[in-house]
Amino acid sequence: MATRTDAPTRREQILKEAARLFAERGFHGVGVDEIGAAVGISGPGLYRHFAGKDAMLAELLVGISGQLLTGARRRVAEADGEPAGRDPGRVLDSLIEGHIDFALDDRPLITLHDRELDRLRDTDRKLVRQLQRQYVELWVGVVREVYPDLAEPTARSAVHSVFGLLNSTPHLGRPGSLPGRGVTSELLHRMARGAFAAAGSD
Repeated sequence: MATRTDAPTRREQILKEAARLFAERGFHGVGVDEIGAAVGISGPGLYRHFAGKDAMLAELLVGISGQLLTGARRRVAEADGEPAGRDPGRVLDSLIEGHIDFALDDRPLITLHDRELDRLRDTDRKLVRQLQRQYVELWVGVVREVYPDLAEPTARSAVHSVFGLLNSTPHLGRPGSLPGRGVTSELLHRMARGAFAAAGSD
């Protein structure tokens, strides 16, 4: 999603518009025809790509959870491959940057997760939770490398708190009202690092 630089496929276009509409109006407030119109195809034409709205919602929420985990693992692996060796502080900064990219570029998905996760089938919801737990635990490990005296439960609480901070972007106002992506990104990064430093100072 946010990390792609090539042209989106029709399937990705459908998912992007579905996420936007679901976030704006709620899952039950959006019809298949409206999603189709947003991407320039008939509502029934969507069924060539998805079985229905439920399938779109599942792919959106499972998909972003998987992408966050995959991206975080890649960032850790890249740090492990550095000639000078792994610098835990830089790894943490990289993880924060990756999550900020998601929080700024995929704001509708944050809203969608908060409002609609319970609408998923049990199997899909459990998969989302499983992916999220793995994502959290990866962060916890890195945070404890940076702050070795931080107990695991406290580190986990700090990670969840920082996620809450970074995922507050849907409540920051309309994109045009923010001070600019670069400034907002730097602010969120400083606040995240400050939160971890505060947790590690006990």
